[in-house]
Amino acid sequence: MILPEIFIRRMAKILDQEFNAFEHSFDNEIATTIRINSSKYKDIPALSPVAYCATGYYIPKRPLFTIDPFIHAGVYYVQEPSSMFLEQAVRQINLPPGSKVLDLCASPGGKSTHLASLLSEQCLLVSNDVIRTRSQILSENLKKWGNPNVIVTNSDPHDFQRVPRFFDLIVVDAPCSGEGLFRRDSNAVLEWSPDNAQLCAQRQQRILADVWPSLKEGGTLIYSTCTFNPAENEENIQWLSEFAEIEPINLKLDDSWGVTLTDAAGFPCYRFYPHKVTGEGFFMAVVRKGGSAGQVHQRKNKDNPLLATKGEKESAKPLLIAESLDILRFEDSLLAFPAQLVAELLQIKNNLRIVHAGVKIGEIKQKDLLPAHELALSTILNRFQFPEIELTIEEALTYLKRDDINPTSTNKGWNLVTYRKIPLGWVKNLGNRFNSAFPKEWRIRMSITDFKDERLREEMINFPL
Repeated sequence: MILPEIFIRRMAKILDQEFNAFEHSFDNEIATTIRINSSKYKDIPALSPVAYCATGYYIPKRPLFTIDPFIHAGVYYVQEPSSMFLEQAVRQINLPPGSKVLDLCASPGGKSTHLASLLSEQCLLVSNDVIRTRSQILSENLKKWGNPNVIVTNSDPHDFQRVPRFFDLIVVDAPCSGEGLFRRDSNAVLEWSPDNAQLCAQRQQRILADVWPSLKEGGTLIYSTCTFNPAENEENIQWLSEFAEIEPINLKLDDSWGVTLTDAAGFPCYRFYPHKVTGEGFFMAVVRKGGSAGQVHQRKNKDNPLLATKGEKESAKPLLIAESLDILRFEDSLLAFPAQLVAELLQIKNNLRIVHAGVKIGEIKQKDLLPAHELALSTILNRFQFPEIELTIEEALTYLKRDDINPTSTNKGWNLVTYRKIPLGWVKNLGNRFNSAFPKEWRIRMSITDFKDERLREEMINFPL
């Protein structure tokens, strides 16, 4: 790989005697890793673990993920291993019960799905992306993951000033110059320039300044990038220390992880270099907002405009396994959301643009409840309420393409279709045919008419889960 000369000179200065090993690492094989959704998959796979992530695993060979129904069902997420270090930061800061967490630049959802797994059900996760199309991708991935205590928003960082001192933890995985992805993405090299890197550093400062008022005093900021550029990393932490009152947070490291500890004006920072870790370039710093936490006075809503009727609640409640959920009406649909977090949902709704919240249960039409696809994939579905149809791999892929399937079933009405006992979605048995309720926009678009081809069969036989 031909690297930019300016980049080479800067990295040689930073790494000194380690530079040759760093440069040679660009010829090494790129690791493929997945992070398992332990709410859906309870087994421990026979794979090498990512040392600092309890549910992260290396895959020996990158498979064709599109033809694995598990990825469509939210059983795992394909994620770069270095960024899984987020787990250590979240676990070591000891978040208080009922914390409110913001993932500000969240699409496509790697860190948000990770946070959803790490946070207790009493916590609220707000996942945001400023670009509308990216927020839709983020929403899809979080719906597949299945947690009800999640709100996806599509707002500018500045808009979060409308909810001052709201969050206990803010994660800013900032848009950056992407130097840490040079090995993985040749376009990142072509798009790189010193001027663009400097623009990124300035934009990152604006993002931090805009969102800072929404973090509580005593709250935690996790700042990360996928670049090596000090102007976007340590220098931005130093800038933040001059812009606001912050305190350092030290994370405990294991030497075997290969993480490099650096310093930004007394604030510890953590770098991932591809010659020292089995992963790509990554940077993280964790700081605490200074000042007294105090009590945050939030406006109380006199009434809840999202309340469902008694009849709607009675029809939806049996479909859920969690007693702590409230049933709300939101944009002509019923949704399940943690009862203790409804006030926070209303505050977000009144100040930011919501893409989705909680788990959509379904729509009521002529007194019938039409179950939503995301309910099938959720962690709160009461599966005893529906007959289930177990699909073969061929049937599952046909279903995921939204083509017709004809399974053997005598149960009329709504059926939950599964693959290896993991829910994939709904079909309605009309007696003479099955109508698919799989979302058109989520369907597999690649051709699988040649699925019986030896190569594809080998892919499925050798798939790691």
